[in-house]
Amino acid sequence: MDSAIDQSYETCRRMHRRHDPTYYWATRRLPVDVRPATHALYGYVRTADDIVDGPRRPSSPAARRAALDAWETELERGLAAGRSAHPVIAALVHAGLRHRLPLGELATYMRSMRIDCTPVRIASWEELEAYMDGSTGSVGRIMAPLLGAPARHHAGYGRLGLAFQLVNFIRDLREDVALDRVYLPAEDRDRFGVAESDLRRRVASSELRALVAFEAMRARALFAEAEPAVAASPAAVRPAARLAVGVYLAVLDRLERLDFDVLGRATGVRPWQLPRVVAGARRR
Repeated sequence: MDSAIDQSYETCRRMHRRHDPTYYWATRRLPVDVRPATHALYGYVRTADDIVDGPRRPSSPAARRAALDAWETELERGLAAGRSAHPVIAALVHAGLRHRLPLGELATYMRSMRIDCTPVRIASWEELEAYMDGSTGSVGRIMAPLLGAPARHHAGYGRLGLAFQLVNFIRDLREDVALDRVYLPAEDRDRFGVAESDLRRRVASSELRALVAFEAMRARALFAEAEPAVAASPAAVRPAARLAVGVYLAVLDRLERLDFDVLGRATGVRPWQLPRVVAGARRR
């Protein structure tokens, strides 16, 4: 790689390390030749996420959508030209060409990001699946060929992306509600007798705990669906994939220990817990 491209990848690597250290350290377990492309893909989706949620995001939904349109156009121009002056786009274009990545999937990703520009209310599991298929399923399907997964298992990496996203929605329920976003489907909330006002309490009600337990079971089922894809991947990439899965399963384990109270207690994995998570991933 020439120095300009090398610097573009370095920009993405620094973004990755700064904003998502857990995922970054899982990436460090990947073979050296695929790490830069992983950082580049992260840089692109992180920039889109910052447009929607970052501290300097545009002030109105229309302005956020316009910024997402511009970001998507920047990638289209970069892919057409085979290069870009923007370091993140330059790195992703280079990675896409080098590894023959299906970057067209990012159009699906951007559709889900546009949904987040306004208040979100998801009506059904099918609607939530469609959202997650764009927001993280698309990223999983891009990662699959990069990681050397057999073509018949690329969809499995998409399901793995859905599992990650669903755990995020469960873990971050309180923060999402503060942003006027309710991702857990209305049909599920109605089934368990959970009113939207219950999502704003300081402690989860018994009904909300039952709902969270149900969604956690769905997430575990998605991880189980994706396991054949991970198992079929090259031995060199399986430790990183299983570490990422282990981190998210640890979140679900912690939720169970807290009796699924996602409102009253912190539910994420803390840095000092990572050695235990790594050991669990190795056992799996």
